Amino acid sequence: MDPRSLTPALRALRLCLHLLMAGLLVLAAVRADSASGTVAAVVMGAVYAAGSYLPSVRSSQRAAAVWLGVLGASWLGLLWLTPEALWLAFPLYFLQLHLLPTRWSLPVVALTAGAAILSYVGHGAPINPGVFIGPLLGAAVAVATVLGYQALYRESERRRRLIEELIETRAELAAAERHAGTLAERERLAREIHDTLAQGLSSIQLLLRAAERLLPPDSPAAGHIGRAREAAQDNLAEARRFVRALSPPDLEHGSLAAALERLCEPVEAGPYGPGNGPRVRFSVSGTPAELPTPYEVALLRIAQSALANTVRHASASRAEITLSFMDASVTLDVVDDGRGFDPASVRPSSDGGFGLPAMRSRAESLGGSFAVESAPGQGTAVAVSLPLPAGASA
Repeated sequence: MDPRSLTPALRALRLCLHLLMAGLLVLAAVRADSASGTVAAVVMGAVYAAGSYLPSVRSSQRAAAVWLGVLGASWLGLLWLTPEALWLAFPLYFLQLHLLPTRWSLPVVALTAGAAILSYVGHGAPINPGVFIGPLLGAAVAVATVLGYQALYRESERRRRLIEELIETRAELAAAERHAGTLAERERLAREIHDTLAQGLSSIQLLLRAAERLLPPDSPAAGHIGRAREAAQDNLAEARRFVRALSPPDLEHGSLAAALERLCEPVEAGPYGPGNGPRVRFSVSGTPAELPTPYEVALLRIAQSALANTVRHASASRAEITLSFMDASVTLDVVDDGRGFDPASVRPSSDGGFGLPAMRSRAESLGGSFAVESAPGQGTAVAVSLPLPAGASA
């Protein structure tokens, strides 16, 4: 484990393990009956210190196993010389459980406990229950502590990843809400400019044109009226450019027909995500005419909403979008062969989406009509008709 990744509690535990090992080594060296026992304690201390500072022991399982083997051999040598080395088995349990895989650490801990018991008996100590209970109880405590810590660590990591995912999801939702709010505000501004400023300038231009026709040719006011009409015309063109710039991104790089045709891409690659969706076909009827931006926005949004309902709820195999230009109106029809529903049972959408009431509101806000024909098992047909404004007739 990288020391830089340790929490303060784990650093304290690591320091306690070092101090425990050092204290027990000093005890074994002091209580040893010979100089060889003291030398063996020093050798084991040196091996332990070297492993504590070698980065490879913390990063490589093989290096850790080699170090534990050398440390274990030095401990067995010390154990052969003095029975006081028995107490060093306890910190060794923690090292073995921490550095070795579970399938290897448990047998090694059992062997270490067995070696401690045998050495104590081999040094002539009287046999009593404490000889067996002490090393075995220490091993059980070490196993329970380390395995419990590992389980808590895994749970902590799982929760940390979950929290990170939740934070990322929240950020994505916030970005999506901001984007949706931006698009909604752009559409609102486009409608307001079209319905107020642009219409007002158009009326001013018509009135000035009418006044210009009524004036005598040599009237001194004719020039002023002409310049005022040209200014109104220039500002009307500028207002229309503003409306066009505020249109949805789907309409920025093409016509309404092109945007509707993109909606009919295969559902696997289309805007509604992967899935076995219906085959969608798009067609245009009549002579296309240039529509005001609010008309294009309304028709595009209604088509998106109707097709989304088809994909999500209708279980349809086929759907068709038809845009029809007639002498005085433009109509949009979205028809599918899905399972249908009872239109009378529909209530306003609670998820903030473009439900049927929202589609109807869009159409009626432009003076149009909206109709839904459906029945259980009979498919669904959504039709919207908008009157063409003056000058936009096909």
